[in-house]
Amino acid sequence: MAEINKTILDSLIHVKLPKGFTSPKETEHRIINGLSVPIYKYDALVIGTGAAGLRAAVELKRRNVDVLLATAGLYKGASACSGSDKQTLFTASTSKGGDNFFKLAADLSIGGCMDKDVAYVESVGSVNTLAGLQFLGLNLPEDQYGSVLRYQTDHDETGRATSCGPRTSRLMVKVLLEEVQRLEIPVLENTTALKLLVSTFSGSEDKCAGAIVSINQPTVQNKFKLGILLSANVVLATGGPGSMYRDSAYPRGCYGSLGLALDAGIMLTNIIESQFGISTARSTFPWNLSGSYVQVIPYIYSVDSVGNEINFLADYYRTTQELASNIFRKGYQWPFQSSRTLSYGSSLIDMAIFNEIHNGHCVYMDFNRNPQPVPGDAPFSLERLDVDVKQYLSNNKCDQPLPIQRLNHINPLSIELYRMHGHDISTTPLSFSINNQHMNGGIEIDIWGESSLKGCFAVGEVAGTHGVTRPGGAALNSGQVFGVRVAQKITNNLKLNTQQAELANEYIPSVFGEIISYCEKSITSAKISLSEIQDIIRKRMSDKAGFIVAAKDIKDELSAALQLFSEIEKNGIKINDANQLTDLLLWKHFALTSSAVLSMLHYYISAGGGSRGARIVLDEQGDAVPSDRYGIINKWRFRSEKMQDREKKYLITWSNGTFHNRTRLINPAVNLDGVFFEKNWPDFLLGKIYL
Repeated sequence: MAEINKTILDSLIHVKLPKGFTSPKETEHRIINGLSVPIYKYDALVIGTGAAGLRAAVELKRRNVDVLLATAGLYKGASACSGSDKQTLFTASTSKGGDNFFKLAADLSIGGCMDKDVAYVESVGSVNTLAGLQFLGLNLPEDQYGSVLRYQTDHDETGRATSCGPRTSRLMVKVLLEEVQRLEIPVLENTTALKLLVSTFSGSEDKCAGAIVSINQPTVQNKFKLGILLSANVVLATGGPGSMYRDSAYPRGCYGSLGLALDAGIMLTNIIESQFGISTARSTFPWNLSGSYVQVIPYIYSVDSVGNEINFLADYYRTTQELASNIFRKGYQWPFQSSRTLSYGSSLIDMAIFNEIHNGHCVYMDFNRNPQPVPGDAPFSLERLDVDVKQYLSNNKCDQPLPIQRLNHINPLSIELYRMHGHDISTTPLSFSINNQHMNGGIEIDIWGESSLKGCFAVGEVAGTHGVTRPGGAALNSGQVFGVRVAQKITNNLKLNTQQAELANEYIPSVFGEIISYCEKSITSAKISLSEIQDIIRKRMSDKAGFIVAAKDIKDELSAALQLFSEIEKNGIKINDANQLTDLLLWKHFALTSSAVLSMLHYYISAGGGSRGARIVLDEQGDAVPSDRYGIINKWRFRSEKMQDREKKYLITWSNGTFHNRTRLINPAVNLDGVFFEKNWPDFLLGKIYL
């Protein structure tokens, strides 16, 4: 890529997002508990403006649904602000021999704990959603025959990945925002959902009826900045809980809405399944160091408190070839995976990095030096690498002497990206660590994206569609597929007039009273400050519920988390004034969400659950143990995975002050043997496919 015009390269990195959107008009103003409250009423409400939420809104508007987009930050969040060396979109392959939807579905769910009907939906839906993005202007790379170019990513043995470069998801956001402008979809900015409204009439099914929100705009006259969004069809598209972790690769301000969902009694699933990997931190420039960054095989080292440089990976691998080849493999084996700590695999690197940081050392990646040799072994050489590594470098003519030269050859965009954020990796080593990057679990949904609360849907990372592992880029695909499907389902609901949700007259004043009372209590009598709560939760989630979990500690950590939430619920969190109401409730939700993760971890581990995916469960009686070049590492002895656990999904709800954990078998693979055109066309025409 080094020969490509700089203007072209810049267009793939410096992605400007459109500005100027249609503002919604208030339906009415109402005096509630003495407050003047703006009310907006729409047929559908989408909360969140990442790629998934924008797709849902666009698809709803295309179907003539009166939809409102509400967002805490229009240009914030993971879709607009995150990425990697070449950020991946994972779909059915349209290159060479084509693809098989059943095989793709099997590959999406191969890690276990994923409903196989959902995997098939994501598989077959990927073709249309990809084409839709291209229609909107997403410039995916093609060959001269019109086939989208593909490559291999993590958890991908076939090569279904494609990319527009480091900012793929931001480019998706760009074309979708341009469509939001064109369709004149109203956007309510600086708006955060605080509580879901639920219609609970005796004798009828509970239904979602909208949300109480904070609207941080001058036009909102009440001091709490409260507003009401009424809709019988609510789509949560708020992303993952990145701010819940101290060590996080998420951009700032990523809260998700899992606590919001738990508070409304909505079922969550698989929230113990996440992704962790090497990246630069949120405090600098949060970015995954996957793909090209490590495939050029830079030197990874640490520096102790007195400035001594340590070639620490040389203590873990037996030869320089083994060390260098595993650095390379972090490119497409980027997420930590417990099984890859064995047999001198690539995730031993993650454990080694964690150990260095735990010992107070800083870890760096130097692109101006090749890996230093393992003591007693030959120096690094491009000729002395494992076969798969040599083949990749040879195929890409990546034979330059230094890592920075190799990186400039295969992906100059990755260098420019850090330069534009204040760090020149061509001259200065890059500090990095192991960070939380994605939650695979989330809100339990069906094949139409609907949660356990009727009328409440979830798309994108907040939806728990994935299992233990997933191919890189599968999350972007899932958000697009379900963005389309929730629009289809909601449109059908409106056509049949089946989704009306009425609220009792006293309901909203009662909920407002609870929120106001809690805020005032937090101002006047709470003892624990907001910053203290943030530090406690983030430290616990990174140190005790991160990618390394000690089985013996989980019960005590759960007890401490529940005690903290009880204190917060009873006495509030110390804030200065009503302007901090949003942060107050977001961190109350995080206290609940973090407790839910620990509750599910305790439930899983107590039943004998072992290490899998991105979490290693350390256990002195464990049956698996990694080794370094000196022998076994007993302090990292762990439980291996129980394969039968892959056949179950883990579910949790919160009601009456208690978590309720259970499992269910995953939904089986789709059987289409009885599906025929003439037989099944009427089901489509009559809307029976949505039942």
